[in-house]
Amino acid sequence: MNAVARALLRAIPLLGDGRVLALVLFPLVLAVALWILGAFLLWTPLSHAFAGGIARSLSGLGLAPEPGWLAATGGGIATFVALTLAVGALVLAAIAVFAAPVFVGAVASHHFPTLERKHGGTVAGGLANAAVALALWLLLWIAVLPLLLFPLVGVPASLAVNAWLNARLFRYDALSEHASAAERTTIFRAARGRLFSLGVVLAALSFVPIVNLISPLYAGLAFTCLCLDELAALRARSAEPAPGSAA
Repeated sequence: MNAVARALLRAIPLLGDGRVLALVLFPLVLAVALWILGAFLLWTPLSHAFAGGIARSLSGLGLAPEPGWLAATGGGIATFVALTLAVGALVLAAIAVFAAPVFVGAVASHHFPTLERKHGGTVAGGLANAAVALALWLLLWIAVLPLLLFPLVGVPASLAVNAWLNARLFRYDALSEHASAAERTTIFRAARGRLFSLGVVLAALSFVPIVNLISPLYAGLAFTCLCLDELAALRARSAEPAPGSAA
């Protein structure tokens, strides 16, 4: 069984851990609160901006000199999508940073009880990682948005962007307590492909109705399973005697 599949399977029963169950409503409540706040503060300026951009684009194409209702409708849809994407990213960031101790505690106690804790990360480091991840994600989404006009290209591109965000957000906090800074850097480099592959699966799950209500918690558990597995394997390799060394 490869590392990604093992992490996905190991994370499933941990959803029933009491510490994780206590967080079940957290993503939903936070998402609703952030969406309402964002809509209250930003709906009007964003919808007007999007509508204006659509109107100029249609006029430039000679489709309609003053699209009116079409631009307004498109602006509203674009605003809804933008707010939903932004809220989803913020919820993931909050879970990655503030729920990390719960994920690490559940995963470590069930699967890695003897793994040494070197405390190579900090809360400040987690916050900085989340801030950088969100900033880069925003730039990537700005680049990807025009591609959504061509679904065969845009949908895989958007999935890849969200997969990258999942991996970037969760990997730091998953290793923060157990790995040293040097070990964390080594794992980020060596397991880049596996982290991204896990991110793809979890990003796809976030689009499944009902499942998406708990997918942020499942993502936190799965990434913690994968990262601690990578750390255990790294330390096992380091402990092996070098070839040709004396017994």
